[in-house]
Amino acid sequence: MQNMLEALQWRYATKKFDPSKKLTDAQLGLLEEALRLSPSSLGLQPWKFIVVSDPAIRAQLRKAAWDQPQITDASHLFVLAVKKNVDAKAVDDFVNSTAKIRKVGPETLSRLKEMLMGSITSRTPDQAREWGSRQVYIALGILLATAASEGIDACPMEGFDPKKFDEILGLEALGVESRVLAAVGFRASDDPAAQSVKSRFAKDEVIIER
Repeated sequence: MQNMLEALQWRYATKKFDPSKKLTDAQLGLLEEALRLSPSSLGLQPWKFIVVSDPAIRAQLRKAAWDQPQITDASHLFVLAVKKNVDAKAVDDFVNSTAKIRKVGPETLSRLKEMLMGSITSRTPDQAREWGSRQVYIALGILLATAASEGIDACPMEGFDPKKFDEILGLEALGVESRVLAAVGFRASDDPAAQSVKSRFAKDEVIIER
């Protein structure tokens, strides 16, 4: 536990990455698996995670993110996207996948399917999209914590034009839209943000016990 607290104390939103330092295949695979294993409400996983390493694509994305250098200088750029439609088909896909993984017939999960359908159909399209967005941010937290635990720097980013990102990455065809970014890699030795003392409210200001 102490090691995780030390990792969270160590991490910060990296502003300047060292473009010469890249994640190993093992490090990248670990972050991808952490995202895949992220929890979500109802277990429905209403997301896609796009890992962008192509320099030409990232140069385009940088223009759509107010020319922030993290977009191109980090080892990799993760684009966390939410599904536009979490509907009956999404429930069917999840139930069928669960049945296959657990090696049971889909009919044995009928009560689960009924519960999921009731929850999904009770939301308006806007409510469903907002719900999905909240799940994506859970995955972002898992990604940031995992990166910190492995000594990998990261910078969560909301400063970008989602529509332009969606266009550049062809996300419309995938039925998803970009929601938040995470640049990952290794801090530059002269990143001034690394020298700033972490600023957090005191425990008694944010933790309430009853």
